[in-house]
Amino acid sequence: MKVSLIQMNSQDDKAANLKEAERLIRAAVARDKPDLVVLPENFTYLGEGRDNIQASADTFPDGESYKLMQGLATELGVTLHAGSMIEREGNAHYNTTVVFDPRGKEVARYRKMHLFDVETPNGFVYRESDAVCHGEDVVTYRVGDVTVGCAICYDMRFPELFRALRDKGARIIVLPAAFTLQTGKDHWEPILRARAIETQTWFLATGQVLSHASGRKWCWGHSMVIDPWGHITAQCSDQVGFVSGYLDFDYQDKIRMNLPVAQHHVLK
Repeated sequence: MKVSLIQMNSQDDKAANLKEAERLIRAAVARDKPDLVVLPENFTYLGEGRDNIQASADTFPDGESYKLMQGLATELGVTLHAGSMIEREGNAHYNTTVVFDPRGKEVARYRKMHLFDVETPNGFVYRESDAVCHGEDVVTYRVGDVTVGCAICYDMRFPELFRALRDKGARIIVLPAAFTLQTGKDHWEPILRARAIETQTWFLATGQVLSHASGRKWCWGHSMVIDPWGHITAQCSDQVGFVSGYLDFDYQDKIRMNLPVAQHHVLK
């Protein structure tokens, strides 16, 4: 399987973000012809303030972001893992991944389970729960005969989710993110590589990069493909763009056969 990871610098202009997402998706498909394309977290809107965040929301399936991604998946003939966007359902809002198959059918909807409510080392406060509710479901989908697991950003710090995805048959785990620069420089790579090693999955982590919020906040970027042995096989540079990689499932089978950790769990 071939995959393309789209790295963006989304801002508080939803129309401009959607235009840029479309440009990058089209460029990746034209150049590398992937089977699966992945966007980052908050690709439609990366701004501040509860009211602004909620105002950027889409209703599914009639929202403009939803329809654009659905149409691109169909037109380009790819599975499109649409990072995450703000979903509105009634009076509730969620940070939600939607995935479309090459016919434009919605094959997965994952609402971010673990919300980012922290104060970073440089004093910035993030309270994601002020704007969105958390999801509850462990979600997978299929690309052909390969099962793919869903997670978003802060989820990466909670290994029990990834074990659950592995137990549901995931051979790939996808994690769109808008990971902060302050924590990303120390934690992004080691945690992601650990999750790949623990689950023996191909891990696709796609991030926002550079500054937002008028330069007050920065994202780490470093979108990467990690193999089931924990090696980084493709990685974006520190700029907007995309990177593509091949996923070798025979290699994954060999790793799982030689080191069958999934059969050795004691604690349930």
